[in-house]
Amino acid sequence: MADYYIPTSKHSTTSSSFLKRTNVAPFLFVAFLCSLAYSLGLWQHTHSATTSNLGQTIPCTTTTANTTTTTTSSTNPRHSSAPLDFSSHHSADDDDDTSGTTSLDDTIKVYPPCDVKYSEYTPCEDAKRSLKFNRDRLIYRERHCPAKEELLKCRVPAPYGYKNPFKWPASRDLAWYANVPHKELTVEKAVQNWIRYEPEGHRFRFPGGGTMFPNGADAYIDDIGKLINLKDGSVRTAIDTGCGVASWGAYLLSRNILTVSFAPRDSHEAQVQFALERGVPALIGVLASIRLPYPSMAFDMAHCSRCLIPWGQHGGVYLMEVDRVLRPGGYWILSGPPIRWKKYWKGWQRTQEDLNAEQTSIESVANSLCWNKLVEQGDIAIWQKPINHLHCKANRKITQNPPLCPAQDPDTAWYTRMDSCLTPLPEVSGGQEVAGGELAKWPQRLNEVPPRISRGTVEGVTAEVFQEDNELWKRRVSYYKTVNNQLGQTGRYRNLLDMNAYLGGFAAAIVGDPVWVMNVVPVEAKVNTLGVIYERGLIGTYQNWCEAMSTYPRTYDLIHADSVFTLYKNRCEMEDILLEMDRILRPEGSVIFRDDVDVLVKVKRVIDGMKWDSQIVDHEDGPLKREKLLFAVKVYWTAPASPDQQGSS
Repeated sequence: MADYYIPTSKHSTTSSSFLKRTNVAPFLFVAFLCSLAYSLGLWQHTHSATTSNLGQTIPCTTTTANTTTTTTSSTNPRHSSAPLDFSSHHSADDDDDTSGTTSLDDTIKVYPPCDVKYSEYTPCEDAKRSLKFNRDRLIYRERHCPAKEELLKCRVPAPYGYKNPFKWPASRDLAWYANVPHKELTVEKAVQNWIRYEPEGHRFRFPGGGTMFPNGADAYIDDIGKLINLKDGSVRTAIDTGCGVASWGAYLLSRNILTVSFAPRDSHEAQVQFALERGVPALIGVLASIRLPYPSMAFDMAHCSRCLIPWGQHGGVYLMEVDRVLRPGGYWILSGPPIRWKKYWKGWQRTQEDLNAEQTSIESVANSLCWNKLVEQGDIAIWQKPINHLHCKANRKITQNPPLCPAQDPDTAWYTRMDSCLTPLPEVSGGQEVAGGELAKWPQRLNEVPPRISRGTVEGVTAEVFQEDNELWKRRVSYYKTVNNQLGQTGRYRNLLDMNAYLGGFAAAIVGDPVWVMNVVPVEAKVNTLGVIYERGLIGTYQNWCEAMSTYPRTYDLIHADSVFTLYKNRCEMEDILLEMDRILRPEGSVIFRDDVDVLVKVKRVIDGMKWDSQIVDHEDGPLKREKLLFAVKVYWTAPASPDQQGSS
């Protein structure tokens, strides 16, 4: 048995030296092992950061006396070792990624590609399904969505050879043939100069022509500008019914006028799809039996250029719907039949009596709505809606035609039936007062308190709330651009969608960029704020995200989804909303999700199964916030080449 030396105080110095001599080797050995383990761990961390899937996160739970907080590691974009690549890299010759059958892991559901026949699938405007519905008043062309058991559980493919659209403003005039492979309009509308095919570049050119503006949309708009003021900012929002390829809206953009263009699916092949490829706001829509998905008093100007809508029929209900969405003092512009019928009646292959009767019926309906016909000059006629209904109500006591609509919310428009009645304007105290409040001219109206808020008609939203929301979104968008630097680069994105827009703060914060935003107010939202968005000089629509949007695949370059999945919790399946987002997002398009971290972890698992690249990052106010951000990029892939395409390539 070894003897142990027990030092006393007088031997303290000696004993200390002895201990140092006898214990230094073990300490050095332990230190060496620790350093080796640390170095190995650091190497493994660095290696895994460069080879693992982008955005992989590890949930961590911290429990205190009263709360449980869940956070995720590696969420700060400034310290991320594997940032997302938001740049576009593909060309038409890139390999296809169409297998979609390899499981990412045992617990992630993988969503395969749909058949190529679905490359232009619009679920709620499906041509086959529409034939089951009434053809009277074009009801069959309205929204008719698939039942839950009919929903596709696959990813809609881009056509073979798909390319990113031309950057704005070049896209106004050019589109790739491979993206919208339809030449029908180049033949059908050759005389009207809507669109031309250029075989040497495999692309379409849009000369800006239209049936009623053979000299081009610019010259046509100049003619309108000689009749009403389009330069002083009093006209900001417009709606174009039966838009064709949306050249009218495209050329108004240079005048700071933002137009919602719409037309039915396949009245002419792919007309709305062409508009969206051009980078112009457009939706699939039709005037039939259901209200347009916009609030009352939304647009400064409405337009129809040979849009083939029977304005004087069905009791004038279509003009009454235009009146509902037209702002007090707004303009309705009509060109084409029956305007100037005395000159064109032979070319239109209609009798003089028929055309005269049509114009008479339109004039009669306009008079009953108390519109004032400002001018009819050349091929253009313009009416103006009154600024209030004081005089109109006085006359109505005598005529009663049409009756005032019964008490209802005039902003309700989702699957709401049109009525043959006049939508009453808000009450005024004097004949010169603008009903609902006068709007500032553009661009001042963007940041001034909207009349709906100042009048107290938007529940829970005050002037102070509005101003705070404005500042909040300026800060948030600035943060977005630090994570996705492509968001601030001119031309990378053009068509943007905000799925839950509230007061339009996201769109307002990027209004100076060469982009446009379709602001969606979900019909399930607690407060209907779409009227506020329009009063700010922005555009938008209503939508139930349990259903498909009335647009073509590959419409949007960037989608913003703020608290969408919290709003739709227990309403419909998360995967169906995300597959719809995949349908309407372009290849290499981006998505910004904002939501509770637990929700985003679930979202990420679904989009991993859709083969998106994604990454969860911290809230702009730091890692202690439960709300996180999920940035994602849809990977480029297309349908495989057909035998003909393989041969030509």
